[in-house]
Order: sequence, then C-alpha cells, then structure tokens
Amino acid sequence: MDNTLEFITKVIDEKKEMILNANDRIWEYAELAFQEYQSAGLLCEILKKEGFEVETGLAEIPTCFLGRYSVGSGKPVIGILGEFDALSALSQKAASPVKEELQKGAPGHGCGHSALGTGALAGAIAVKEYLKAHKKDGTVIYFGCPAEEGAGSKQFMARAGLFDDVDFVYTWHPASINQVDNTHNNAIMGANFHFEGISAHAGAAPFLGRSALDACELMSVGCNYLREHIIDGARIHYAYIDAGGTAPNVVQDHATVRYEVRSPYVHQVKELFARVVRVAQGAALMTDTKMTYELCMAFTECIPNLTLAKIADEALTEVGAPDWDASDYELAHRFLESYNDFTKQTIRTELAQIYGADRIDAIWEKPLDAQIHHFDPQKIVSSCGSTDVGDVAAAVPTVQFRIAGCCAGNVGHTWQMTAQTCSPLGHKGLLTAAKAIALGCIRTMNRPEAIEAAKAEVKTRNGGHYVCPLPDYVKPPLDSY
Repeated sequence: MDNTLEFITKVIDEKKEMILNANDRIWEYAELAFQEYQSAGLLCEILKKEGFEVETGLAEIPTCFLGRYSVGSGKPVIGILGEFDALSALSQKAASPVKEELQKGAPGHGCGHSALGTGALAGAIAVKEYLKAHKKDGTVIYFGCPAEEGAGSKQFMARAGLFDDVDFVYTWHPASINQVDNTHNNAIMGANFHFEGISAHAGAAPFLGRSALDACELMSVGCNYLREHIIDGARIHYAYIDAGGTAPNVVQDHATVRYEVRSPYVHQVKELFARVVRVAQGAALMTDTKMTYELCMAFTECIPNLTLAKIADEALTEVGAPDWDASDYELAHRFLESYNDFTKQTIRTELAQIYGADRIDAIWEKPLDAQIHHFDPQKIVSSCGSTDVGDVAAAVPTVQFRIAGCCAGNVGHTWQMTAQTCSPLGHKGLLTAAKAIALGCIRTMNRPEAIEAAKAEVKTRNGGHYVCPLPDYVKPPLDSY
C-alpha cells in the first residue's frame, strides 16, 4: 500500500488543534437554519487562511459558500459537503451525561453538524495539501451548506448549478456506527398553510365569526384519516406556526399550520402533497375561510452511489475505526445509561441486530463502535428520514460516511447528542471522518474509469440531468420556514 494515508494523517494531525477548536466554537454558536452567520464566517476564515478561494452568498442564501483550491488543469473536480446548523431547544453542557441546559430553551447541535462541517473541512484541507505536494491536477471544493435541519440548501444549490462541473462528492454524518451510508432516505416536501377567517366575539356573536383555527384543526382531522390510505414508508407531520392569538373569547381570523410529507420517491411525495392540499381546501370550505399555501421546501430521495460506495468502503477499511480508550468507553457508557428504560430496551434490540445477540452485554459495557461495517449493495436499508444530500446525489455521484462519534445506540436530535458532539467522542469521530473523506477522494480521483461509471449510474437514475423538486419560483425561505 502507498503512503497516502500516512500523508493525510500527518496533515490532519498538524491541523488538529485548529479543527477541534472550530468544532467547539461552532458548537457554542449553535445557530439555527439560515442564521449561521458566525459559523459560516469562521469556516470561510479558515478556508482563506488555508489558501482556498472563497465565494459567499451562493444560491440566494447569505450563509451558503464555497472554498475552491485548484492545481494544474483543475481536473477532476472533487466536492466535499459541510453542514453547520443547529436544532432548536437542545442546549446542553458539553460532554455531560446528565441533562444540563447551558441556556434554557436555546439551540444545540443535537445532530452533530458542528462536527460534520469541521470534519469535512479537515478532509478538504488534506486533499488540498495532497494535490499541492504531489503536483496532481485537480480541484477540491468545500461546499458550505446551511439549513439542512430547516428547509435545506442543497436543492437550491443544485438548481443554481453549483454542482454542474463537479465530478464526484464526498460527505459524512456523525453516527454511532462506522460504515459507508447504506440507507435510502425518503423524499420530502413541506409548506405553510395559511387560513383567513373573520374575527368575532366568541361569546356574544360567534355566528358572525369564521374561525381560521377551526380550519387548521379540521385539516388535521382530514390528514389523520388520510394516513390510513398512504403507502408504507410515507409520513405526514405538522406543527402550528400561528394559532391566531391567545384569547379564547375571540374567533381567530388567521392561523397557519406547517405540513411536511415524506415518501420513498419524489413522484410519490408530490402525489401525497397534492392530496394534503385538497384536504386543506376541504377544511377551508367547511369553515367558510380562505386558504393559501406557501411551498417552501423539498428534498429528493437520497440513494447511495454504488460505484463510489465500493471505493469509499475500501478507504474506510484502510483508515479504521476511531481509536477509543478506557475513558472514552466509560463516558459512552454513562451516556447510554442516561436514556429511559423503554429507550434502552429499544437500543438493546437494535444492538442485537448489528452485533449479534451474544455480544449485547459486551457492547453495553463498552458502547463505542470499534469496527468497520462493510457496505453491501444488496442490503440497502429504507429510512423514513430525509436529507438534502439527496439533491446532490441526484445531480452528481455522491457518497456519505457514517462515523461513530457517540455511544452505540445513540438517539439523534437529543441533548445526549449535543453533549457528545463537543466531547472526546465527537472529536475522535470527526478526525476519523476527515481521514476517510480525504482518502476516499484521493482514491477516487486516481480511478477515472470509476468516476465515469459513477456518473453513468447518476444519469440512469435522473434521466440525464438533475430536476429540482421545487419549481423555479420557490426561493430559499430565509425568514418563513
């Protein structure tokens, strides 16, 4: 084997303090979707310091950016995706396995995106140093992708053509397992439904009112009945954005409810969304109110590129799992024990499926994944979750790693994940991911026949070109979603 991994490891070790500091600062910023100004600013600052040409405000999104570094002809073009947005109400003290909010109700990195963005950045820097040191033709682009937890950005980026000249893309996500991502994630579509009615005194003259809130509630009733008649794997979610006020004795003349629908494929999600719109129209008819809706977000289903996955699997095997020590296992065990009994029982069932029933007790005592789980193209797992990485994968060959940076069985979007993202566990995970991304990118760029095969795979899937699931008139919902 050549010394490429040794070279990458040396670069990442040299940049380790800077990268971990960046993770911890972005973790502290904990900025919500489309508001990640400090996080994006810090990442751009590092990119400039490392010699990348930086472009900001891309795809009509202020916090969307890229950093580009080219050598020679600039071909092939390598893309690496980074994210950096947080989730609402998941504030938590770093590395603490006891629930301790840093600030009540504040956001937190409960999906690990501070680590995702900085680990990907470290990988991009390592690829840049490889191109420079070995005088290899090529371009590496770090894409700063905001708002994955909100309305997303990558579909707008793909629609704007930011990936048109990219040959292939690597990314990763913090996880509790080490493997090339083998999941088929659902497509999703979301909108705000606005109802307008007539206000009136709810006690003295309710017959003069037309309740927008009633319309929202009847829409919910209709969607609840609709759930019986949708395909397996589809989902319907909702949240009240505006309940029309807080006075029970006033008939609400306005109200807004947000709906998101998911299905395995875009064509299915569009059909389901149309049915939800008809339910909303019916609710407006029943309440004599007016309904308008604002389509805000949609992601294409995310499916692994099998050609890239094979190369990525080889790279991850060469890199290996994070190097856990006794203190890491002890901390992970405390996080695992922080879950309630029902969740822990569910986790035990999951661990039995992954490691085998005979290893559950051993894994429970040392609950950190210390092995590589190989990618099997015959075992693609359906997931009802969604990610805007799907729109990149529908435009250009894309592969994603899942690297352990938290306890085995960890539940995402929790305070536990927030705490672990800024801990030795999260740190070791993101540095391992950086090595896997860099090595995977280098191995791929040196196999032009594989790049062409990966592109053919994408063209077979998308019919020859990427089609955004959102109409052109839908702009990034910076202030409305």
